[in-house]
Amino acid sequence: MFGDNNDLGASLFKTWTEKQRSDEIGKLVAGYRGGVPVGILCKMSETIAGNKKKAKKYLAKFMSEEERKSAIATATDSMAPVVKSFLA
Repeated sequence: MFGDNNDLGASLFKTWTEKQRSDEIGKLVAGYRGGVPVGILCKMSETIAGNKKKAKKYLAKFMSEEERKSAIATATDSMAPVVKSFLA
């Protein structure tokens, strides 16, 4: 169905500067605050950042500690380990 484009834009994000990545993850955090599910926030942040370690840094930059703790506390049982691995 997706052909060669099933990487959620990862190949495009690799060409972006760190500033572009930061800006886009900032937009994702704003989207999360508007209702985007936390699982999508985490996985798309990882895709945009290039890896989980960088995604965690960006998410910590844009989300307060209280906001991250709240996201972890309210994650569904199946998503809790994933969310915690990004936001703890």
